[in-house]
Amino acid sequence: MKVNIYYGGRGLIEDSTIYVLNKMTEVLEELRVDVERYNLYEQKNNIATMPNTMKEADAIILAVNVEWIGIGGYMQQFLDACYLYADKERMRKSYMMPIVISNTYGEKEAQLTLTKSWEFLNGIVVDGICAYVEEQTEFETNPDYAAVIEKKAEDLYRMIQKRTKPFPSSSHLFSRMMPSTAKIELTPQESEQLSVYVSDDTYVKKQKEDIEELAQLFKGLMKGSEEEKKEEYIKSFTEKFDPKEAGITVSYALQITDLKKTLIVDIIEGKLNCYYGEKPDAEVIAKLTKDNMDKIVEGRSTFQGAFMSGEISAKGNFKALRAFDQVFSFHKLI
Repeated sequence: MKVNIYYGGRGLIEDSTIYVLNKMTEVLEELRVDVERYNLYEQKNNIATMPNTMKEADAIILAVNVEWIGIGGYMQQFLDACYLYADKERMRKSYMMPIVISNTYGEKEAQLTLTKSWEFLNGIVVDGICAYVEEQTEFETNPDYAAVIEKKAEDLYRMIQKRTKPFPSSSHLFSRMMPSTAKIELTPQESEQLSVYVSDDTYVKKQKEDIEELAQLFKGLMKGSEEEKKEEYIKSFTEKFDPKEAGITVSYALQITDLKKTLIVDIIEGKLNCYYGEKPDAEVIAKLTKDNMDKIVEGRSTFQGAFMSGEISAKGNFKALRAFDQVFSFHKLI
């Protein structure tokens, strides 16, 4: 017969929960029960893998110390791990005794949390110990309290020995209605390796740094792609510049709305100056999307055709607007 104890306190010397656990362990070992204790504060980096330790246990004891409110973070993490990773079929046969010692108000609520949690996990709850300790020395030296603790240990032993069947609980019905979590099968080697990784703060930190580095890399690639596209527009306008008149002078401000950039196409006496910037006195100011710009530079649409169809809006000198398709040979690709 084996009993596992999971202690969710902080291990403080003034915590009377430790006294209760020591007393219970002493009685159970006298009854030839194999008792193994797990201090969650010492195993805080391995809590995710600790449900595996319950597989061989006939019963477990969940022990917490209420210092200000609730069952504390370590025990909550352990119960979360049980919900996600524990063998639910095995838990149906597992007895659980809650032990809650409080230095403040709230021991009943903490005991109820442990009880409800275990029932939701389909486990069997045994009547446990719930006490408010105002003065540690008085509590730990009181023979009447010691007798109660011993009696609880003996009751737990008898329940396990006789495999006492509990009364039905609505919590068990509720747990069956809840969506089941996917069971993760791990070999002992994988469990051990996962435990090593989770407990290695340096490894976890390195993983976070690698993820951040990859995120920055992808952001850089996306940004680089956008910058290349912008430069490609300048290159396309330069390559397709084909003025029919040597001395033509005209200027365009092409506001690419989704890139939030304005491409300035400035032609002075037959010479092209193409750049991103602002030119409020441009002869033609047009608004278009990146998709519209792609269609024009790829020869799938003309500037004037896009304007006439309403795909782009423009204001200014409409004679200069019509000249756009004459000085740039994009449409010759059609």
